[in-house]
Amino acid sequence: MTEPLRPPPPARLRPFADNPARWDAERAYALQESRIAADTAPSSAADEPYLVHERTGWGWLAWTVPADGGMPEQPHQIGVLPPSATWADRLAARWLTRRPAGRMALHATSRGSLRYSAVVVAVIGCFAAVDAIARGVPLGIAVPVALLAAPLLADHLPDRLDMRARRRVRIVQGAAATGYLQRLAVLQTGLLKAASGTDRYEVRRSAEIGQQLLWDAADLLQTQDTRSVSPQLIAGEKLMLQLAHQVAQILTPATGDNTPGGNHATTPVPATIPCPAGARTTTRPLPHHTPPPPPQKGIFPMPQPDPGQAVPNVYLLFAHEPYYPAPAREINTTVVSADSLLHPRLPQPDGARIHALLTHARQQGEIVPLSTLTHELDGGSRWKEVGDWEAVTESLLQLVRDRDCDALSLGLPELSRALLCAAPHTEVRAVGPIYGPTDRTEVLAQVGRQLAWAEAGFPLWPGDNLLPPVNCADAS
Repeated sequence: MTEPLRPPPPARLRPFADNPARWDAERAYALQESRIAADTAPSSAADEPYLVHERTGWGWLAWTVPADGGMPEQPHQIGVLPPSATWADRLAARWLTRRPAGRMALHATSRGSLRYSAVVVAVIGCFAAVDAIARGVPLGIAVPVALLAAPLLADHLPDRLDMRARRRVRIVQGAAATGYLQRLAVLQTGLLKAASGTDRYEVRRSAEIGQQLLWDAADLLQTQDTRSVSPQLIAGEKLMLQLAHQVAQILTPATGDNTPGGNHATTPVPATIPCPAGARTTTRPLPHHTPPPPPQKGIFPMPQPDPGQAVPNVYLLFAHEPYYPAPAREINTTVVSADSLLHPRLPQPDGARIHALLTHARQQGEIVPLSTLTHELDGGSRWKEVGDWEAVTESLLQLVRDRDCDALSLGLPELSRALLCAAPHTEVRAVGPIYGPTDRTEVLAQVGRQLAWAEAGFPLWPGDNLLPPVNCADAS
């Protein structure tokens, strides 16, 4: 029921967008040497077209110069560095993106050639051989080593080093593969640029995840065609778009709005709210939050938990008066970890008693709307036995806006919000259709998927100095 994400298509990369003079110089050199490409194939006698390598923070792009001397539409080759690239990985990338070696033909009609470096080594070898012979080295040893072994080594050693360097990176070629990977590269370039200009954990983490997605996509495209792995590629691109949208939502309010909570995203993509430095240092699989199936119609069970049955990783969803961290960005619904109810800034013991009801007799990863608790408490008549939910949620929202805990902040459409504010089996009437429990479950499922994207493998941080939980029997 939430509105789907429809981001604009990523812009195409252009060669050396930040340094046009570099591209002009490379293009002039290629045209001068007649090393141009037509339909990605070399037009000269060279075995390969002249490649202009552009190194980036995530890898490199290799461009060809079109026959008309214009701008290429897409790269001839894309190389991707591994996540958390080491010094050796970056050295391998620099080696592979060096300027192509010049070669000298052995004969005008021959296809054989030698690198200029091999010719230089051979000339030096001549002088070395003469010197060695003068020093008493046998002629049969000095001449072959100086004039044959050294030039051959100089000619073939770079190829051996190329093979070793390629094992450390992922290189993709072909129109279909590079066309797809180019879209991801545009997004990852933006993520890295955003991460370089801020010390925000969420932004840096998004760039790390983006590098992993780019690496995985390059790994797939290096060995398989785009059609056979299209489901994996589509899933990766969706997640990359989510990350880019999330970072944009985090950073834009920070530059144009001083309202607390400006790092919260609007629907459909939530922002990850800050966590303590160093609290999240490992990569774990993305969690899947699946809402529980609705109970059978006509059955309204009251939770009868045992004190030892507290369930971890439960989330509270509550609607509230909308606020606007940035112009035209409405936040009207918030999801927090249930443990945030134990924060000392909340009215206590009311928050702890609500926490006890929220975390017992649930499913791990369940998102529980506040309206569900109201339904379970005899339609709200028993709230006075538990605590002041209005004061607790008001303080909890302020806690979120002060960035003292993580939250998933949403700007839900009116109908979706109405369904989540209603009891599990209540029907919501709109103009024409009637929406019921199935639609409510669908909204919760979509919120659960958004929560999984926002967490990026790390549960929401509930805050510091939390109080101990209370016995559920004391909360009833």
